[in-house]
Amino acid sequence: MDIVIAHSQHTIYAPIICDTIAEAAKVRGTGIAKRTPEYIRTKMQNGNAVIALDGEKFAGFCYIEQWGHGKFVANSGLIVHPDYRNQGLAKLIKKRVFLLSREKFPEAKIFSITTGLAVMKMNSDLGYRPVTFSELTDDQQFWNGCQTCKNYDILQRTEQRMCLCTGMIYDPEKQASNNTKPIKKSVFDRLKQIKQHLILKNDSHEKK
Repeated sequence: MDIVIAHSQHTIYAPIICDTIAEAAKVRGTGIAKRTPEYIRTKMQNGNAVIALDGEKFAGFCYIEQWGHGKFVANSGLIVHPDYRNQGLAKLIKKRVFLLSREKFPEAKIFSITTGLAVMKMNSDLGYRPVTFSELTDDQQFWNGCQTCKNYDILQRTEQRMCLCTGMIYDPEKQASNNTKPIKKSVFDRLKQIKQHLILKNDSHEKK
């Protein structure tokens, strides 16, 4: 298995990457912002993506996005092909794209919004911490990317303060002076349950 920085020669994998991301969202029943093959190709051509290949077969992928004039970056679209799941590949891809982000944008804050408990735990192991959405980028173009997510109405109703996703951030300045320990997965599970309860409670009140 090779996990490498993607370039122009890897653009042939863009359609299968988009299809795999979409299918995974359907299986999980979670919201996800849609990606187009053209967008994925641009990330590869700019050297802002990591791809995992088993020979010539696509195995996994993740890419970097810049927001707020480079003050923030996000590692997005993390996906592993069904044939290679449950082997620890997602964690390896996540670590490689994180290191690429630190190399290319050493002063930027790296952030993530996700509903996936496994991704939250991987983020925590890399030094991310849970934060409110107000601590993430205020670049409206980023939040506009959530419009294709099935949970976008929740984001709108809360004026972008809350959704089913959990926001997490890696701040290089704070990380250099703060040795925080990784958070247990059970804590993220509890956090997700509380958030879902609050949102469903608010929905029920609005319908009365």
